[in-house]
Amino acid sequence: MPARVLLCWYRSVRLTQKLGDVMAGQSKKMAAALAAVSLYLQQEEAAAAQELQASQKKPESFEFNQWGQSGRQEMMAMRKLIQLRAFTRF
Repeated sequence: MPARVLLCWYRSVRLTQKLGDVMAGQSKKMAAALAAVSLYLQQEEAAAAQELQASQKKPESFEFNQWGQSGRQEMMAMRKLIQLRAFTRF
């Protein structure tokens, strides 16, 4: 987490420097405010992209359930007996 904060601070400083060079005649406060807004918008876009990627992940595979397997096997065996007409009334 601290590395992310450090990276955000570094980006903020770089954006402030770039905007400061462009807007040499204006105050540093204006450049810092614009850099902060720009950084905020970039973070929102990154969060939206990350959320989109997270929603596109494959679902987890199902675990083997012995009780479920046993139940399905019993249903198939019963259907086989019915198809063979092993029961007179069903």
